[in-house]
Amino acid sequence: MNRFWSFVDNLESYLCRTLLATFVCLLFLQVVVRTLFNFSFSWLEELTVYMFVWFVFFGASYAAKMAAHNRVTFQFKFLPASAIKYIEAFADLFWIAFNVVFIYLSIDFIFNKMNKFQSSQTMGFHLSWVYIVLPIAFSLMTFRVLQVNYKKLVLKQDMRDPDAIDLDEVKSEIERGES
Repeated sequence: MNRFWSFVDNLESYLCRTLLATFVCLLFLQVVVRTLFNFSFSWLEELTVYMFVWFVFFGASYAAKMAAHNRVTFQFKFLPASAIKYIEAFADLFWIAFNVVFIYLSIDFIFNKMNKFQSSQTMGFHLSWVYIVLPIAFSLMTFRVLQVNYKKLVLKQDMRDPDAIDLDEVKSEIERGES
């Protein structure tokens, strides 16, 4: 059971890795076939575009899980550290509200307003299969934003962007190493 929850917790990561590897391999195949055989799969480019779109949306959800979305944080330098996480959580309420509205509108579009005969140009399937990524990814993103805030506010975990490096920390480490 623990393995299942580990898979669910890393769902976006697995989806992004699979989509990226697949569409890169398919594009490589397309280049090789065009170069060597002067032939092209018309459906392949369309499929890779759809896969890339899915990759971007699931990547955004994964970034939300990692607390890695860009934020304007300059103003936080003037505030006490204990207040910053609450201000970020308050700002995240607006993000969640936007996501909820977007989920509603995308579901309404896909199931009620989308042209019933709108299909993929070369592959022939209904484009709702492409657009379904919108409510799925934004639902996952909303869940991840709530999850990050729960970890920060309730569990008291440090959920900083893993790629963010505080320049002051780097400078102090360099200075300690030189002395």
